[in-house]
Amino acid sequence: MKLSTKIEAFVSHFGEMGSRWGFNRTVGQMYALLMVYNRPLNADEMAEMLSISRSNVSMGLKELHSWRLLKVTHYPGDRKEYYRAPEDIFEVARIVLEERHKREVAPTLTMLRQEIMREPVSEEGKHAQKRMTEIYELIDGVSKAVDEVAGLSSKDLAKMMKLGSGVASVFNFKDRLLGKAKDSEEE
Repeated sequence: MKLSTKIEAFVSHFGEMGSRWGFNRTVGQMYALLMVYNRPLNADEMAEMLSISRSNVSMGLKELHSWRLLKVTHYPGDRKEYYRAPEDIFEVARIVLEERHKREVAPTLTMLRQEIMREPVSEEGKHAQKRMTEIYELIDGVSKAVDEVAGLSSKDLAKMMKLGSGVASVFNFKDRLLGKAKDSEEE
């Protein structure tokens, strides 16, 4: 099976970007294919379309399954499993946010919390504890905000994104009312 030029370009780029997003290139390519292909695919089809080994596909499917990014379908009379990405792109984003939080943010918050709880024994330690507390509060605050956004329905997320920079302009308006204009606006 030959991929269209459009799908091939997307799959190739997504594979390259995957390594920056926490996936290896092959897993990124597999997921890109599942995201844009017009029907669920089985492992043999993915191997053929991406020109990769069946064992690489199996390992990639395990990785994507651990990220909860696959939907599995069965067809009557066919023993193979067919895979697809969730249809709702906001659901995909929510899942990725949750998984990255679980894998990256939560362990960092735990470590920071443990270190903050330990009493510093030197001035250097007190300074480090103060900075760790600031870092903890920032990461925890961002994490809570992301959780709130991720908890919105897909419809509400789409509305919020359409607001775009309009939300930030509310804060700039408030600053102007209070006489806190930005330096660039004063010049």
